[in-house]
Amino acid sequence: MHALQIDPRAAFSTIAEVLGVSDRTIARRYTRLRAAGAVRVLGAVDPTALGATQWFLRVRCAPGASVPVAEALARRPDTSWVSLTSGGTEITCTVRTENEADSETLLLAKLPRTPRVEGVTAHSVLHVFYGGPDNLIAKLGALDEAAIERLRPPPLPNRGGPVRLDDVDRKLLAALAADGRAGFEHLASVTGWSPTTVRRRMTELREHGVLYLDLDVDGMMFSLATRTLLWLSVAPSALQQTGEALAAHPEIAFAAATTGPTNLCASVVCADQRELYRYLTTQVAALPAITHIETAPVIRTVKQA
Repeated sequence: MHALQIDPRAAFSTIAEVLGVSDRTIARRYTRLRAAGAVRVLGAVDPTALGATQWFLRVRCAPGASVPVAEALARRPDTSWVSLTSGGTEITCTVRTENEADSETLLLAKLPRTPRVEGVTAHSVLHVFYGGPDNLIAKLGALDEAAIERLRPPPLPNRGGPVRLDDVDRKLLAALAADGRAGFEHLASVTGWSPTTVRRRMTELREHGVLYLDLDVDGMMFSLATRTLLWLSVAPSALQQTGEALAAHPEIAFAAATTGPTNLCASVVCADQRELYRYLTTQVAALPAITHIETAPVIRTVKQA
């Protein structure tokens, strides 16, 4: 898992050499874990690189209505991390909107008029401190520094400027969303490009920050069963410092500055409620700029990445 987090498209032979086992062992383990839904490498898109806006929505529902509303949100192609929280009467989800019209339609028209939806709070993501290509697996420290250096791919240059996607780009991104380790020959058959063109376009999209490779992992494999969302209020002058400190905590899978009633959101993953209590009363309590904190335990995750 840690090897794939460092380089999601690393050759099995490279991982095998670092771990001291055979290529066949690595291939067999990965195939078994992927078939069981325990791990998946996927190509993800950073919506902000395409000028889109990312939102966290908190949707309050009447008792008994949250599950069908959550499932309807999960079916939308623009949503991820749809979860039931706060005793099952609230839904939280991540939504990307391509333009102001999309935002207005979803936030002002569709959701508020959905039967048995009692209220919607929207938080626009301003800055991500930890998340996206950063994965919680990296904080578990299964590999030593020497192994990490052997696996780490060369850094990609950061190329600015606008990026326009055409229909073939979208086919490529859809194929990578299904399998981020798909071979260039397969991706060529999907897109109609040559393998060389596929490789070049993937590199361009990654250099522009549009495409990144992510690892979707079942936390139960690491005894990380409790996921809790934190909604924090922080003095604006200390927001950057507090966000960076929070992002460094081993328990934090995601942290971002947002608009809305609170200005810092985080996803905490712990082994159990006792560990969550310890984390809140030690590491979070040690951050002096936090003036308010709300915890929302995740009861069920309807949709992940």
